[in-house]
Amino acid sequence: MRDLWVICAAAAFLAAGTYVLRWVGPALPASLTESPRAKQLIDDSAILLLTGVMATTALLQDQGFAGWARVLGVGAAGVLAWFRAPMLVVIIAAAVVTALARATFGLM
Repeated sequence: MRDLWVICAAAAFLAAGTYVLRWVGPALPASLTESPRAKQLIDDSAILLLTGVMATTALLQDQGFAGWARVLGVGAAGVLAWFRAPMLVVIIAAAVVTALARATFGLM
């Protein structure tokens, strides 16, 4: 039960942080948000955040390693995304590679 409260508190904290950032954004001076350095930092931070989320969900499940099949599926999706394949193709290919790895090699 304690874990549920921790998860709810974390979700509430993240939601509040999101709203604060949305309110603060328009209040920032234009000189701060329009500089090339600020735009580059914002772009880089978004990429780093998404990469961290992707790595965490690809590698971990229930405080342990998720298995090689999931890693292969995410890797296949990453390669296709790198070559700018359509999102539907990327998702289907990741699912197929993961399923084949589990069925053929018995990987979890």
